[in-house]
Amino acid sequence: MPPPVPRRGLRPYRLAGPSWCLPVVFFLAVFFVVPLAANLLRSAPAGEAGGVLFYYEKLLTDGYYVGILLETLKVALVATLASLVVGYPVAYFMVRHAGRWNGVIVFFVVVPLLTSIIMRTFGWRVLLSRRGLLNAGLLDWGLITRPTDIAETSIAVYIGLVHVLVPFMVLSISSVLQGVDVRLEETARVLGAGRLRTFLHVTLPLSVDGIVTGCILVFVVTNGSFLTMLLLGGGKINTLALLIYQQFVTTQDVGFAAAMGNVLMLVAALCFGMQYWLLRRTGIRR
Repeated sequence: MPPPVPRRGLRPYRLAGPSWCLPVVFFLAVFFVVPLAANLLRSAPAGEAGGVLFYYEKLLTDGYYVGILLETLKVALVATLASLVVGYPVAYFMVRHAGRWNGVIVFFVVVPLLTSIIMRTFGWRVLLSRRGLLNAGLLDWGLITRPTDIAETSIAVYIGLVHVLVPFMVLSISSVLQGVDVRLEETARVLGAGRLRTFLHVTLPLSVDGIVTGCILVFVVTNGSFLTMLLLGGGKINTLALLIYQQFVTTQDVGFAAAMGNVLMLVAALCFGMQYWLLRRTGIRR
């Protein structure tokens, strides 16, 4: 019998040194920190007659711009609530009832994200225009007597926004619902709770993390969206992101556009801070 082969000593596990982080730090510094700092400097020019905060004072005190800021928040809030109403049933069906068809549903949810937002928005113009498919169908069914240009109304903007953003809501909620133990719902049903009561008192509270994450994502992305407002609605909805685009293209007031961008970035930072606080609070309670 041959003698046993001695085992080689295992090499101790070591974490990578700090030098491995240098490429990432350099990349973030060049393409993230420096542009943000430059944008901040453009929005607060030292030589401006009204002072370094002239653009911010103009944005937050002028009635016209304050109205646009409030309109931006309102559009984002409505689009977020609409995406939640549309996305939660889809996510719930995917996790609880889709079974082997779950992958197919996920595919159809993710596929729109692979298509250009410009193409999707123009697609809605084709559907909702005066001679579009929707008007043609309504005329054939006798539901309307003459076609209307729905693409030039405010409702078209919300339809386009929800179509673009609802996948973020579905994926956020479904990932949390998958972690909810089905036995908790079954226990509630055994103890006499109906389907609605089980959903309201068991499933919905346990999926709050996904709801909050989805709402934050949709709200922040809507605040920075301008293509949908530019191509749909006929100019009836004017948001801060669209105004930034106009400042760059039409008036070329880079400093004022930079100030608007910084305000939107502050709103996004507040939203993510609120998300962290809420999730940390719910985690402590659990």
